[in-house]
Formats: sequence, C-alpha cells, structure tokens
Amino acid sequence: MTKQPLPQPNDLAVGDVVLTRELAFSRDTLVRYAGASGDFNPIHYRDDVAQSVGLPGVLAHGMLTMGAAIGPVVEWLGDAGWVSDYRVRFTRPVPVDAEAGAQLSLSAAVGAIDAEAGTARIDLTVVFDGQTVLGRAQAQVSFTR
Repeated sequence: MTKQPLPQPNDLAVGDVVLTRELAFSRDTLVRYAGASGDFNPIHYRDDVAQSVGLPGVLAHGMLTMGAAIGPVVEWLGDAGWVSDYRVRFTRPVPVDAEAGAQLSLSAAVGAIDAEAGTARIDLTVVFDGQTVLGRAQAQVSFTR
C-alpha cells in the first residue's frame, strides 16, 4: 500500500466528505476491548445485568465507539500525530446483539478550515440504527507540527 501524501488545508473545502466507512462490533469486539481497557462492567457482556438496570441488552463501550470512529480519520491522515484534539459527546448507547452484532456508519466531513493556522476541523457522524450515537464528534487536525 502506497502512503498517501498528507492532505493540506488548500486541498480541502468546508463540506467535503473526506471518508465514509462501515464499522462492525461483535460481542468478541467487546470482550477484546474490555481486556485492553480494563473496563469489565458487566453491561458490556451480560444481557441479564444490562437489562436489570433498564438497558435493552449488552452495550458497546462508549470509548470503543469513540476510538473506532477516529481510526479511519487517522488512517486518512496517515499518522495519529496530525490529530491535535478529538472530542465527542455520547448521545445514545450502541446495543450489540449476540448474533447480529452492531453495524455503524461513519462519515467524516470538513467542518472548518483555518488555512493561516494550517488546521481543519473534521466533523464525524456516527449512526447506529438510524440514530446518531456520537454528538459533536470533532477532530482538530493540524497540518504542521
């Protein structure tokens, strides 16, 4: 795979969709994330516990969803070092069915450009089951280090 050159602010326009991606979570994904993060809250792996606290079933970790969303942006940039800030608001949970898993759609678009500063804001939209699950998901990209 040939490394893409880093996009530059002059190559971008507000509203440009820079990538779309489908993300898939399975129960295995949740187990692996729990092991990596140390977050073993049973709402992430036991339906009975999740339902006992009023949830529809096992939910994906919020930070897993957040991390999965920024991954394709980093891939597009070619290096995580170009992301100078990343923030989201968790707006809806992502239930992960035992058999079907959960399918999320990601879209990343240019929300703002500051050519003088060499930065751009990339707005991420993450949708599950027709509803946005991350609000104000924004990555600040600096094209100079």
